[in-house]
Amino acid sequence: MSSWIDLQVSECASLVDWLRSMERTDHVIERLSARCAERLSQGARILTCGNGGSMCDAMHMAEELSGRFRADRMALAAQAISDPAHLSCVANDFGFERVFARGVEAWGQTGDLLVVFSTSGNSANLVAAAKSARDRRMTVIGLLGRDGGRVKDMCDEAIVVPARDSGRIQEIHIKIVHLLIEGIERILVPSNYV
Repeated sequence: MSSWIDLQVSECASLVDWLRSMERTDHVIERLSARCAERLSQGARILTCGNGGSMCDAMHMAEELSGRFRADRMALAAQAISDPAHLSCVANDFGFERVFARGVEAWGQTGDLLVVFSTSGNSANLVAAAKSARDRRMTVIGLLGRDGGRVKDMCDEAIVVPARDSGRIQEIHIKIVHLLIEGIERILVPSNYV
């Protein structure tokens, strides 16, 4: 194996070990799955957002919830703030800093959840989205990296991947997404997991 490949795989493996240890100690994924399942069962919605690759992760989470993950089940109310027409309209009329906040203002309600994906936690548009969500008394969950950035302090709960490389952070974020969705399904549709 080439040395650069070995280095990257080793970095990923050490972050997987961190995730395993963090969950054993803090049970944060279990707790977030339960919180999301409870809210969804009460008619709340999950909104997600992120920039670039993190937007892809946000979209992936929303489509796995509204569509299908492990097996057939009811559709769950989840939506990524990612419609190109919405993003370009808001960016043109209000500035790129408002693209996600405006979506939260349009679709978010008290009791809903906003999941913010960011490898740095410092994007102005994500800070604005978290503020809009908090103003609406929504729960803000952060899937973040590095030190969590400015968004971390605006989150009710945040999982901060302790890495600097965006690729490594996003690899762990997608694992967390899959764990959260399976946790939600195990609560709402336990018959799919017997």
